[in-house]
Amino acid sequence: MKDDTFLMRPEDEYPHTPDAVSNFNESVYVNGFDFRQRVGGWMRLGNRVNEGRAELSVCLYLPDGRVACQFQRPPISHNEAFDAGGLSYEVVEPFKAMNMRFEGEVIIVENPDDLREPQKLFAEGPRAGAEVRFEHRASSPVHGGEPQDDVTETMYGRDFSRGHFNQHGRVTGLVRVGDESWQIDGRGWRDHSWGPRYWQAIHYYRLFIGNFENGDGFMLLRITDAEGKTRRPGVLLVNGDYEEITDLNIITDWTEQQDPARVKLGVATAKRRAIIDVEVLTLAPLRNRRKVEDEVLISRIAEGYSRFTWDGREGYGMTEYIERMIDGQPVGYPL
Repeated sequence: MKDDTFLMRPEDEYPHTPDAVSNFNESVYVNGFDFRQRVGGWMRLGNRVNEGRAELSVCLYLPDGRVACQFQRPPISHNEAFDAGGLSYEVVEPFKAMNMRFEGEVIIVENPDDLREPQKLFAEGPRAGAEVRFEHRASSPVHGGEPQDDVTETMYGRDFSRGHFNQHGRVTGLVRVGDESWQIDGRGWRDHSWGPRYWQAIHYYRLFIGNFENGDGFMLLRITDAEGKTRRPGVLLVNGDYEEITDLNIITDWTEQQDPARVKLGVATAKRRAIIDVEVLTLAPLRNRRKVEDEVLISRIAEGYSRFTWDGREGYGMTEYIERMIDGQPVGYPL
């Protein structure tokens, strides 16, 4: 699939010159899951160099339902590399091969619901040394880039990134937590974005990232702004090629805590229609807070390790529901 709307150059795989705005962010993200061992997770590093810090996130889903995670804001002084707090990202070959590695301490979360009270968990939660290596090798084209006009939106919108691209791939490597370790041989997804970002710029969205053992997969997003305008960007990955979606319908079954539990997706492209069933296996209920004068803005970030069923095949990946919290309620619930 070739899209001349977006410019994508090999140099875009590397850090960009920061915008002058204080909230410039450049982030890289990789997830990977071993289907047979039911283990994997995701890592993200966001350089916010004009604020003098990075955003480090590591979230691992272990086979017994535990979560091992780390979230930090390590100091940085430049945007010349993705390397902070023990987490690093290396481009081996643009568009084809990249590695992401973490070595450091993680918090062991026996009950993921404890993530709803992060201050207590971070103060009292058990910890262990960890090592994670994800070696991502592309199994699809690159999707996205930087718009060549002043109208086209990036995936999450221009108020969240000036440029954004993503790609499915095969992921091999290692997950080690304390005395337990797993050699990873599975599939995953990565993205890279740059430009001004506040998490609260997102009113609400629902994102689904799936991979199947034969190499097929998808990235499906429904994003709605505060005025109610909704976009549905996304792709199905079939036989190594991306098909842009033309429609996406989402029906969510919710828990009593207003978290997604099961989802039914209706997807259409110019070539096919698909029904995809989603089961959230382990949910990490996260949040982001930002103080603006006397007000604290809060976004909930529900990160769900998920099983997907499409035409009788089982795949794995992530379900991500992000939305602003107003008066203690997620603005997108129950949509």
